[in-house]
Amino acid sequence: MSDPQPLEQRVTNRSLRPDSPTFLAWVTSGWAPRVATSVTRSPAADHAADRRARMLARFDTPVRLVVPAGVPKVRSNDTDYRFRPHAAFTHLTGLGGEQEPDAVLVLGPDPDDATLYLRPPAGRDTSEFFSDTRAGEFWVGPRPTLADMATLTGLRTADLADLPDGLVTEADLLVVPGADAAVSALVDKARGRPGDDTVRDDTVLNDTRVDDAALGEAVSELRLVKDAYEIAEMRRAVAATIAGFEQVVRALPRAVGHARGERVVEGTFLGHARTVGNHVGYETIAAAGDHATVLHWTDDDGPIRPGDLLLLDAGVEMDSLYTADLTRTLPVDGRYTPVQRRVYQAVLDAADAAFAAVRPGVRFREVHGAAMEVLAHRLAEWGLLPVAPEVALELDQQQHRRWMVHGTSHHLGLDVHDCAQARRELYLDGVLEPGMVFTIEPGLYFQPDDLLVPVEYRGIGVRIEDDVLVTADGCENLSAALPREPDAVEAWMASLLAS
Repeated sequence: MSDPQPLEQRVTNRSLRPDSPTFLAWVTSGWAPRVATSVTRSPAADHAADRRARMLARFDTPVRLVVPAGVPKVRSNDTDYRFRPHAAFTHLTGLGGEQEPDAVLVLGPDPDDATLYLRPPAGRDTSEFFSDTRAGEFWVGPRPTLADMATLTGLRTADLADLPDGLVTEADLLVVPGADAAVSALVDKARGRPGDDTVRDDTVLNDTRVDDAALGEAVSELRLVKDAYEIAEMRRAVAATIAGFEQVVRALPRAVGHARGERVVEGTFLGHARTVGNHVGYETIAAAGDHATVLHWTDDDGPIRPGDLLLLDAGVEMDSLYTADLTRTLPVDGRYTPVQRRVYQAVLDAADAAFAAVRPGVRFREVHGAAMEVLAHRLAEWGLLPVAPEVALELDQQQHRRWMVHGTSHHLGLDVHDCAQARRELYLDGVLEPGMVFTIEPGLYFQPDDLLVPVEYRGIGVRIEDDVLVTADGCENLSAALPREPDAVEAWMASLLAS
C-alpha cells in the first residue's frame, strides 16, 4: 500500500496542471519583454515616513520593529477572502488596497533604517509563474517588482527570503502581535526565546516595560490623531458614502417590491463602494422594520415594507483603506409617522448635544455623557423610566441604557473601530485633540417584544451617525452634506425619488 497523501496537499487534487519537463520548457519560453512600468511615488509616502519616525520616538531604548502585512485568510477550503493588510502596516508604509500579502516592514533603530521585505514577482522561467495560485501571474496577474515598490513607498526593498537576516540586531526586537504567526515565529527565533510574550526588561515605551502586546498598543495609539493626508482621505470616504446613500434612496422602490429588499439595499451600496473605492468598510447594516432594533443586523435578508423605517449603517472604504461610517434612519414611504418622528427627534437632539460637547480638552467619554443626558430626560418625559432621569444617569443605575446599550462614539480611520488597542486612559478617558476623527451615533431601540414600552414604540429603531473631526475650537461634521433634520431628510428623499 502506498503512503497516504498528506491532507494539506489534497486541495490540489481537483487540478490537472501539467508538470512535465517538456511542458515547463515550453511554457517558460516565447514571451515578449515585460512592459515598462510607470510607478510614481505615493502621496502617502512622506506621511508614512513621518509616522515611522514618530513610532520610533515613542521608545526610550533602541528597537527594531517588525510590522507584517499579514497573509490571506481562507474563506472556504482553497479559496481566500480578499486580502486586506494589517492597519499598522498600511499606516507605516502607505500601502493600501490589496497590497501586499506576506510583506513585512522592518523598522529601526534609526528612522532611516527601514526595509520593506516583499515576495518578488515570479520569473517566467520558473514553475511558480504558471502554477502558484497566490503569486503566479497566470493566476493573479502581473505583480510589482521590488524596484516598483521602492519607488511607490520611498522605502528600501528586499526579497522576503532575506527577512531572517533583517531580524539580526543588537537592538530590542518587537513584532506586531497577531498579524502573521509565521513572522512572529521568526522573530522569536531571532531573539532566542520561545513565543511566550515574556516581558523584556530592557525594552521601554514611555518609561514602561513592554512586550509585543505593547507594540500593538503603540501602533494603535499612533493613529489617534490623523495627519493631513488621513483627514483628506476621510473626507473622500465620507463624500463617497453620501453618494452611496443617495443611490440607496433611488433604489428603494425596487427594494420595496422585493422579498429580500434589505439585500437590494445592501447590494446597491456594495456595488457603489466597489466602483468608487476598495470595498465597504464593514458589513452593511440594512435593517428595516423590527430589524432596525438589532444593533448589528447584517443578515440583510428581510423585506422592506411601506411604513417601515430603514436603518442604513454603511461606509465606503477608499483604496487607501480609510473608511467612513454613517447611519441614517429613513422613512420608506418618504415621510415619518408622528411616533417615528418623535423617536427620531429625540435621537437627533442627543446627537446635537454630543456635537456641542466636542472641543479640545474635553474627555472622550464626556461626548457620550452629553448624549445620554438628553436621552434619559426624553425617556422620562415619555414615562418609560422607573426612576428620575438624574437617578438613571448615576453609574450604578443606568436604566435608560436598556434602549441605548452601545457607546455614542468610536474612533474612525483605517479600521472602522480605529485605535481599538489603545490604552483606556488614551481612548475612553483620553482628552480630545485637534485631528481626531470619530463618530457620533446615539440611538434608541425599542424591541418588538419589549413589554416596558407602549405598543406604539415597539419595533422602532433609530440611529443617526455622523463622522466628526476635532478642530482647534470645536469640531467639524464631515458628513454634514447628508441631511439629518427630519424635514430635510424627507425633502432630500423626495428630490432623489423624483429625479
